[in-house]
Amino acid sequence: MIASSLRVALYARVSSQRQAEANTIGSQVESLKARIRADGLRAAAEACFLDEGYSGGTLLRPALERLRDQAAAGALDRLYVHSPDRLARNYALQVLLLDEWQRAGVEVVFLNRPIGKSPEEDLLLQVQGMMAEYERAKILERSRRGKRHAARAGSVNVLCGAPYGYRYVGKHAGGGRARYEVHEEQARVVRQLFAWVGLERCSIGEVCRRLQAQQIPSPKGKPYWDRTTVWGILKNPAYKGQAQFGKTQVGPRRSRLRPLRGKKAQPRRPVTVYDTPEADRIAIEVPALVSEEVFSAVAEQLQENRRRCRTGRRGARYLLQGLLACGSCGYAYYGKPLSRSARKGKTRDYAYYRCVGTDAYRFGGQRVCSNRQCRTDRLDKAVWDDARALLADPERVRREHERRRRGQKRKGDRPSAQVGKLIEKVRRGIGRLIDAYGEGLLEKAEFEPRIREARERLARLESEAAAAAKRESEEADFAAAVEQLEAFAQRIGKGLREADWDTRRAILRALIKHVEVGKEAIRVVYKVNPDPFDQDPERGRSQDCWRGGESPHRYQAKLSRSEGS
Repeated sequence: MIASSLRVALYARVSSQRQAEANTIGSQVESLKARIRADGLRAAAEACFLDEGYSGGTLLRPALERLRDQAAAGALDRLYVHSPDRLARNYALQVLLLDEWQRAGVEVVFLNRPIGKSPEEDLLLQVQGMMAEYERAKILERSRRGKRHAARAGSVNVLCGAPYGYRYVGKHAGGGRARYEVHEEQARVVRQLFAWVGLERCSIGEVCRRLQAQQIPSPKGKPYWDRTTVWGILKNPAYKGQAQFGKTQVGPRRSRLRPLRGKKAQPRRPVTVYDTPEADRIAIEVPALVSEEVFSAVAEQLQENRRRCRTGRRGARYLLQGLLACGSCGYAYYGKPLSRSARKGKTRDYAYYRCVGTDAYRFGGQRVCSNRQCRTDRLDKAVWDDARALLADPERVRREHERRRRGQKRKGDRPSAQVGKLIEKVRRGIGRLIDAYGEGLLEKAEFEPRIREARERLARLESEAAAAAKRESEEADFAAAVEQLEAFAQRIGKGLREADWDTRRAILRALIKHVEVGKEAIRVVYKVNPDPFDQDPERGRSQDCWRGGESPHRYQAKLSRSEGS
């Protein structure tokens, strides 16, 4: 293979968001591009895979995921990386990636050392990976111990920021020692909040309404205040002069049914923030805005408000809780019981699923979504019947997939192994042409059109090989998904009709990725990526009347289903 025909890519990563904002990843990219140019190669813009602000302790990084997909599809020949710890901080993860790319035929080039030329170099890679892992753990432990020591000494430096009502003065501006300074205008608002709740016994909702009536902007500058913002201020001990260090800690990431609105499925940090016990926190003295007595009175009133709250019991109350998302605004749907006036004195055994975006009080009195609510009993039944039908005949998914594949299959589609042989043949032909030209057996006028035609054919074959590899990978993934679905259906198939509420909820959460509530239809997105869709949804078994027509309680539309993304 000649050097100029190599398909190259580069990968770079920085760990923290601060490094990403400071563009420190740029130095890595420049070094990698310089090395690529020195090797007589060129990396296209789409072949630069950059993860800015992602931890090296996990492989769930967007750019790395795309890079691995490209390598598996056979679209790369050589990958340039600054050093092994840019791939991962854990040696085991480094080995996993290198082994995966070696099997895919991708050569990995590190700028600071060669790879895999001798047992000594492999040993050096192992030592380097273990040292990177040790260095990461050592930095974290030193930082933790240093911060705790400074917090016990009463240093405000470890807090790094100030809550609403204060200004944070850093150590450079504060003569070597950080401190809190009272922001008088904001401090007046904070004292007013504590007075409303502690002395006038107001609820948090009433506090938000008064703030909006006085046109006081929120800490983030919004014209309305969120209830959680007010609650956080009233619970913060910094306002009584005792700021706390170590209120939270990171731990294993909590599993989520679906990403939060506007958030990525792959977070920058694969961890979740947890509250720490009160005994593990360290108090640091700061200027007080309210007295200890007022702070205690507010805490007691918040407990009293919670006891008198009319929201009822918390926890899982609705079958599709956590799975519903609005197709218009992206906010979640939540279950809302009927009020006494809506029941009209009668007992109702259903509630309504309602979009968060339609709650005007959450957005300063102006709703952000016009999607209507839907009855829980009808939507629950429709989605459960749909999932049960899928489990009753999982082979239907395979048949539908085969039908679609036959419709999409084009003439001339060749398997990746056959295309790979043709690629090797064309590359050998290019090598022979270059050798013949170098030995003077071909004239330039004869060599140039032939080499250009050969390279164009090579590019077409490489594109076909990538498409074939992707197609075969999707087929393998689909076959594995159907096998898992069949095994799951066999285990629970007999008890589907008699399944109780908890069992149904567990089955739906295992099968469904999310349920998108649109203005005209519902899309059930399954985790196994099937498309259990009748050819004629107008007259197929998918028909289920549920959405509004003549009145809010009469629904006249269909439940449609869509394959997962």
